[in-house]
Amino acid sequence: MTRKTSLRAVFTPSAFLPSLGAIGAGVILMALQTTSAQAAGQYYNCANPTGCKLVSSKYFTSKHTDTKYPVVMAHGLGGFTKAFGLVDYFYGIPESLMSGGSQVYTTKTSSVNNSEFRGEQLLQQVKTISAISGSPKVNLLGHSQGGIDSRYVAAVEPKYVASVTAISSPEQGSKMSDWVIKQVVEGSANDGYGEGEFNVGSQIALGFFKLVGGFMDVSAGISLKELQEQDGWNALEALSTDYAAKFNVKFPAAMPTSYCGQPADTEVNGIKYYSFSGIGQITNGLDPSDYLLALTGTTFNGDPNDGLVSACSSRLGYVVRDDYRMNHLDSANQVLGLTAWGQPDPKTLYRDQVNRLKKANL
Repeated sequence: MTRKTSLRAVFTPSAFLPSLGAIGAGVILMALQTTSAQAAGQYYNCANPTGCKLVSSKYFTSKHTDTKYPVVMAHGLGGFTKAFGLVDYFYGIPESLMSGGSQVYTTKTSSVNNSEFRGEQLLQQVKTISAISGSPKVNLLGHSQGGIDSRYVAAVEPKYVASVTAISSPEQGSKMSDWVIKQVVEGSANDGYGEGEFNVGSQIALGFFKLVGGFMDVSAGISLKELQEQDGWNALEALSTDYAAKFNVKFPAAMPTSYCGQPADTEVNGIKYYSFSGIGQITNGLDPSDYLLALTGTTFNGDPNDGLVSACSSRLGYVVRDDYRMNHLDSANQVLGLTAWGQPDPKTLYRDQVNRLKKANL
C-alpha cells in the first residue's frame, strides 16, 4: 500500500467517525469535569463582615482535597486574608487546595486581640459561611493564634465544626510572649508606673500593634467604617503561658494534660482535632524574616521551637508531626514561599492534611 493510499484509508468515514465520536465524548467529559471542578474548587475571601467574596476558581481537579465540608482558614496574630488583593496570608495554599477540589474560605478577625474576642468574630463568620455554602459544618484550619480561635468556635458552637487543625499554634502559650510581657511590666515598674500602667516606650509599642491591626483590616478590604477592634496588650496576654493555662481549663478538648505530653483524645463532641508544626528558625537564607525568628527563638532557652512557638506547645489532638523543618512563617508558606530547600513544601503539608480530612469523611 502506498503512503497516499494509507492516508486515504485513515480518513474514510468508516475509519474516522468512531475516532471523531471518541474525541467528542472526551470533550463532553472534559466539559462535565470542568463544570464539576469549578463548583468544587472555589476560593472565597470572607474579610467582609457581611459576607464572602469569590476570589477565584480552578477548573480541573484531582479530587485529592475534595472534602465533604468546606475548608475555613483562620489567620494568626497580625494576620489578614488577601492583602490588597495580591498576597494571601496562606501564600498559595488556597489555590493549591482548590486544584484538588476544595471549597476554601479565608476569614478575617481582629489582627491584634485575644483569642476569645477573635474566636467570637470567627464564629460569626463560620455561621455566615455555613449559610452561604449550605453546609452544616466546616473544617477549621488555624495558623498560630488562629488555631486557638478555632478551638473556641469548636467549644462554644460544636454543631458548626467537623474538624479543627491547628498549625504551629501556641496551645499552651508562647515563651516569646512571656518575655515581651516581662519587659513591658518590669520596664514600666522601674519607671515608677503602677500595675496596669505603661511607660512611654511600652505605649508606643502597643500603639504600633494597634496601628498594624488597622492596616491589616484596610489591606483585606474592610471599609474604614467597619474596622475591627485592635488591642495590643490583650493580644500579648492571650499568647502568654498564663492566659493559655486559664483558656485550656475553660476549653480543654483534645489538649494534653502536661506541657510536653501527648494528647489522649483526638475526637471530642464528634469533632476531630489535628495539629502539625515545625522547629528551626533559619530555613532559607534568602528570607530576611528568618533572622528575626532566630533572635526571638533565643527566648525559649533551648526548647525546640519555630521562633515563636515551641513544639511542645503546639500539640493538639492527633499530632501529625511537630518537627518539620520550618519556622513560624514557613508554616503559612511565608514570606512569599521562601521556605526550606529539600523539605516538604508547606502547600503539600496542607494538601495532605485536607486529604486526611477527606478520608475521614469530613
